[in-house]
Amino acid sequence: MRLLALVLLLAPAAAPQRGPAPGRGQMEREFDAYRRLLLDWGGLTHYGSDNAEVKLDPAVDRVVFLGDEITEQWIPAGAGFFPGKPYLNRGITRQTTAQMLVRFRQDVVALRPRVVVIQGGSNDIASVMGPTTEPAITDNLMSMVELAQLHGIRVVLASVTPVCDCAGVKQSSRRTAFKITGLNGWLKEFAARSGSIFLDYYSALAEGRALRQGLTVDGLVPNAAGYALMAPLAEAAIAKALAGPPPRVSAYRPLPAGAEPSPRSTTQPRAPGSPASRTPASVRE
Repeated sequence: MRLLALVLLLAPAAAPQRGPAPGRGQMEREFDAYRRLLLDWGGLTHYGSDNAEVKLDPAVDRVVFLGDEITEQWIPAGAGFFPGKPYLNRGITRQTTAQMLVRFRQDVVALRPRVVVIQGGSNDIASVMGPTTEPAITDNLMSMVELAQLHGIRVVLASVTPVCDCAGVKQSSRRTAFKITGLNGWLKEFAARSGSIFLDYYSALAEGRALRQGLTVDGLVPNAAGYALMAPLAEAAIAKALAGPPPRVSAYRPLPAGAEPSPRSTTQPRAPGSPASRTPASVRE
């Protein structure tokens, strides 16, 4: 276990970086983060006590934001997370879509929201938890959408945000523009196919194919100005989801007795460039 922790601790140092070497304080924070990861890979304890305090009022249009550091750090200048709104921030820094899927029931379904905003994929692209494939990322996202729809939760699928090499770290070496735009293309297509709402953060934050320098703190996470652009887009997407029809029935819900399965093909294209082409249908129209 100690050897594994040491390997994980040293892994970030192997990635190409610019700027000064990390200091003692940063290394201690990294070690603590990896220690917590070994003890709770899915992050199930991160919001456990917070979830227990949520009052599940069925009259409230509760919204859960599920994501990584782009979501978790959405509290610029101490202003709070959408003050006055029944919105819950359930982002965890460094998380991948696989980890988000592990905690989806606890941090989303159990809170009985009307809408879930799913934002993830950037850390998968960066191989934060090890190498992964685009089909694996899309499978995780499809599973989260299916779980939400099965429980009557409307879904907003957020795009992966752009990065830039403008803050001393070469972010684009791990999160290439090609992979980001490829996954965003799939997200937009799947949102339309599954009856979800596509939330395009990327276009608002990008200049060309990079994150605008004035909108970020480190080339990855937006600053207050960046979140100020993202907030009304999220509000509009949530309003559209609430105004739309109830979620479609999941294809994996058992059919009523005597019902015949739909003859419609369940074969759908993968995201551009994916090695696999078989995608299970996530909804039944």
